[in-house]
Amino acid sequence: MDNYQILIVEDEDVTRFNLRNLFEAEGYNVFEAIDGESMATMLGQHDINLVIMDINLPGKNGLLLGRELASNKSLGLIFLTGRDSDIDKILGLEIGADDYLTKPFNPRELTIRARNILSRIGKNHTEIEPAQTVISFNGWTLNGNSREMTSPSGDIIPIPRGEYRALRLLIKNEGSIVSRQELIKEMTGRDLRSNDRTVDVTIRRLRKHFESNADTAELINTIHGEGYRFVGRAE
Repeated sequence: MDNYQILIVEDEDVTRFNLRNLFEAEGYNVFEAIDGESMATMLGQHDINLVIMDINLPGKNGLLLGRELASNKSLGLIFLTGRDSDIDKILGLEIGADDYLTKPFNPRELTIRARNILSRIGKNHTEIEPAQTVISFNGWTLNGNSREMTSPSGDIIPIPRGEYRALRLLIKNEGSIVSRQELIKEMTGRDLRSNDRTVDVTIRRLRKHFESNADTAELINTIHGEGYRFVGRAE
């Protein structure tokens, strides 16, 4: 196993202790923080690959901290929290988290999800995206190296990893229907679960980006009961 480094951000001592033991038993280097301030210290001192964070933290909550982490394109994020409302889940995924689990959790499931994220983003820091990194379509440019989109008017829009991967897959299959299962697999490495809105939230956010330009407001069509289709044209 590569020497991946995981940061646990959790203010509850027993949970933090159990998580550390769980991931150290899997062979990872594990560090701990109890709030945003100590998290920032750990991130500054160590090359962290994955943050596993509660939402209910003293000071800034996990959603605010997660939004700050979204700009770090080589850092994975899992929310592990007792907050199980749909609103919290959607917000967590919208800010760019790779996954969202609620307590109580299955330790085996958590380690598998963490391993999938690390295998996808942590194994090669020099190669951000192995496929085509710059794609032009309908006056837009999608850059995988910086994970940004440039609009026809020149506006630069940073996008989370999930949005980048979903859009890249849609463009690759231009004109064809891409199922929600295919999209979630590309975005997160896992299968689609019942009542999982991750794909829908991601498509909604991509559409909001395109709405800034009247000529490209409807680049992604919904095919009810089947999935989504990119109706633009890659150059």
